[in-house]
Amino acid sequence: MSNANRLPDTWDLDVIFPGGSDSPEFAEFLRALEQDIDGFGERVRLAADAKPPGAEALESLTGELESLQARLIEAEAFASCLASANQKDKKAVALGSAIRSLAAAFESRLTRFDLVLTATPQDAWDEWMRRPTLAPVAFPLTERRAQALEKMSPELETLLNDLAVDGYHGWSELYDTTVSLLEVPFQEENGDTTMLSAGQAQNKLYHPSKEVRDRTFVAWENAWEKHADYCAQALNHLGGFRLQTYKHRGWDSVHKEPLDLNRMSPETLGSMWSAIERNRSFLLDYFAKKAELLGIDKLGWTDLDAPIGKAGEKIGFDDGAALIVDQFRRFGPKLADFAAMTFRDRWIEAEDRPGKRPGGFCTSFPLKKQSRIFMTYEGSMTNVSTLAHELGHGFHTHVMYDQPQLTQNYAMGVAETASTFAEMIVSDATIRNASDRETKLALLDDKIQRSVAFLMNIHARFLFETNFYEERKRGTVGAERLNALMVDAQKQAFHDSLASYHPHFWASKLHFYITEVPFYNFPYTFGYLFSTGIYATASGEGANFEDRYVALLQDTGRMSVESLAKKHLNVDLTKPDFWERSVALMKKDVEDFLAL
Repeated sequence: MSNANRLPDTWDLDVIFPGGSDSPEFAEFLRALEQDIDGFGERVRLAADAKPPGAEALESLTGELESLQARLIEAEAFASCLASANQKDKKAVALGSAIRSLAAAFESRLTRFDLVLTATPQDAWDEWMRRPTLAPVAFPLTERRAQALEKMSPELETLLNDLAVDGYHGWSELYDTTVSLLEVPFQEENGDTTMLSAGQAQNKLYHPSKEVRDRTFVAWENAWEKHADYCAQALNHLGGFRLQTYKHRGWDSVHKEPLDLNRMSPETLGSMWSAIERNRSFLLDYFAKKAELLGIDKLGWTDLDAPIGKAGEKIGFDDGAALIVDQFRRFGPKLADFAAMTFRDRWIEAEDRPGKRPGGFCTSFPLKKQSRIFMTYEGSMTNVSTLAHELGHGFHTHVMYDQPQLTQNYAMGVAETASTFAEMIVSDATIRNASDRETKLALLDDKIQRSVAFLMNIHARFLFETNFYEERKRGTVGAERLNALMVDAQKQAFHDSLASYHPHFWASKLHFYITEVPFYNFPYTFGYLFSTGIYATASGEGANFEDRYVALLQDTGRMSVESLAKKHLNVDLTKPDFWERSVALMKKDVEDFLAL
């Protein structure tokens, strides 16, 4: 393919707001947003002072709320894209900080809005929720009303939101700054040493050469050790802020907030982890065989995601895109056409260059009805999987744009369902169509790596975070103790089956420092297993399933995960049966791998 016909691997943000972090249009957008948030606050105050508030006032305020929420999401997404693509763009970082202040101001107005919700008698509320203008958003409004009744007074919640800007969220920003300064030395084949960003170094940890992986990992651990005290300080203050918040709200469990955010019951979470712990030991047989294939006695941390056979061959961005679109089309035209559009219209930032933050994400622009995908594409099969994963997120958002804004707010667990479902389509199709044994073996290995990640690695993160909060209740937890907690959690989740572990994983993983969603871990496992169940249903129904799948996605913002599963799959997530069946499907992958 000529260079002129190659797919662009950088995104176009100018169609959102031209001019990047210097955009006058974006600056005006933020000024207008700030004014309208203030105006909303005044109208909320008048409605809350009314005794009792009226249905018409709630209808009007709900419409304003949806508009302001969409505009805030648009602003946050734009600033996040700028800062992620260029960590040295200080103006973008400053914009992100300013937008977080706007979001906090909006949240403070919403605590007054909650007075309108909670001051309404139940019988009047039930009647209001049947009104044609409110019925489509009855679920999120009723959910917000119930949560408001469990919080502190609106005055205290407002104070909490205001203090969080420079406290809670400020520590998260400090972590982002720390990561932007981190450099990892990497020795090239010619002997020269190159300083890699965190994102570039992370990709080297998946290198086909064990010598390169291990050498990079030593440098990676050393780099994080130098920054560990800063990371530990940020993590302790984030944890302390949450614990104090929960104490004053009267919440006993650190899992309550993430469970509420994910619209999930404690019974579902407990049932999922129990089923996993009872049924994942088959992965140890995979570890033994993979170690044999790699020519080592026992897998170490850097060997878990090491490619084998032809999986180590580079896959160009164009070829990776073609592979994804082709396999999506075998599932359904809507998903394939969406993916093709994202490549054509430059919605993806994938270029491998210095200065980018590590990891990948998909973010939405609800006003433009577009998404943007961020990653660093180096050409591995893992990169292809990541790209398919983020396209799954984008498709989920895409099919929601015609829904009311409040019902577009789906939880992280079901968000990860859509993304892992997209991954499965690509990985299973490529495994089926593999032309030879070596290729099939490599692709199976890549798929099983994700089972290891979701059944073991994510569980280690969940265990670490749960144990960290228990110790944080008694005081600050130092960097060395955080290392020990991390290794202990990894040993438990991996059945102490590895030759080496990752002590500074707690420092290197952005997810522990995200303030919007605490316990940014178990929703991944939920999404993976839930999508496995959906995929099994899709495999039985063929091409006719895509419309049912879209209907499921469109319901994700207006019901609990238990209700969603009951309606669309007729299963009970609080019982172990569904989870055990999903894990059993992963066991089949290992059996196929061993047979080859």
